[in-house]
Amino acid sequence: MAYCLWVELMNRYQTIPKHLRYTITDFNRQFPDDAACLEHLKEQRFPGGIAHCEKCNQDRKHYRINGRPVYSCDHCGTQISPMAGTIFEHSSTSLRLWYYAMYLMASTRCGISAKQIQRETGVTYKTAWRMFRQIRSLLSETDMQLEGSAVEIDETYVGGKRKNKHGSRGMRGRDNDEKTPVFGMVERGGKGRVLAYVTPDAKAATLFPIIEEKILPNSIVYSDEYSTYDRLATPANGYDHRRIKHAQKIYVMGDVHTQTIEGFWSLIKRGIGGVYHSVSRKYLQTYLDEYSFRYNRRDQGNLIFNAFLKRVVERADLPPVAASRGMTPLVQEPF
Repeated sequence: MAYCLWVELMNRYQTIPKHLRYTITDFNRQFPDDAACLEHLKEQRFPGGIAHCEKCNQDRKHYRINGRPVYSCDHCGTQISPMAGTIFEHSSTSLRLWYYAMYLMASTRCGISAKQIQRETGVTYKTAWRMFRQIRSLLSETDMQLEGSAVEIDETYVGGKRKNKHGSRGMRGRDNDEKTPVFGMVERGGKGRVLAYVTPDAKAATLFPIIEEKILPNSIVYSDEYSTYDRLATPANGYDHRRIKHAQKIYVMGDVHTQTIEGFWSLIKRGIGGVYHSVSRKYLQTYLDEYSFRYNRRDQGNLIFNAFLKRVVERADLPPVAASRGMTPLVQEPF
């Protein structure tokens, strides 16, 4: 009786709306084995099994060959693989484990470590780490343009070690050469999307080309009082620049604040510190891409997994003949 009451209370206070939930039970039902995953991938890339046959030089129906992860042309027997050109190609890891890794990455706000995948699935740490690196390679959004009329910008510093721990708090941020500069921008209202970049430094010459490329002219830009942003107030730049003075312990003044982007920095730092413990400068951008990808789809609930699966197909390399014909992968909703 007590257990039933507990379950009822938990269900009553679900934070994700019912139509946006996709549980591990749903995952196991839809993808029980490698065959189901391969069929799903085939339908995403070649709906109905119709694909261009290089030998016939026309679109043909393809059928699965038993015992092999390939499909054969019904006319000439030429074989194609749905995994060709994707991150799954040449991988000896079970396709279902790839799908499961993407499900776990999509279902958490703070990420999941390769060590956790190793413990849950039995693959080696090297394999788990490589899988996550390949999945993260799909998540960059370099072509995205911020469309909001108001944008918050800020810089932060990730990684490194604090010096003089047993004395003062040591050097922080831009005073510590061991930390990696990261610059971020987030839309106010609307879609509320974010972009984050690893940068060599936080100087105006480095940040302003990013600002001018990603933020529309005439936008309201909110920042702190860091001197790098002084140029934003110049009329020639075409921005309405509004600043909050953190040095004076002022963090919100009406609608002037940078709380949104700072909340995103907190999410990243807590995730890296709590899940990954440390991330090298070399791979930090891929982790920023992962956090940004999930953040930009936070209104999709557990169906962010859907977006991960789409990226596999969208970033797949087409066969040479198909590419020359201007074909693009057709993406279908898996849910």
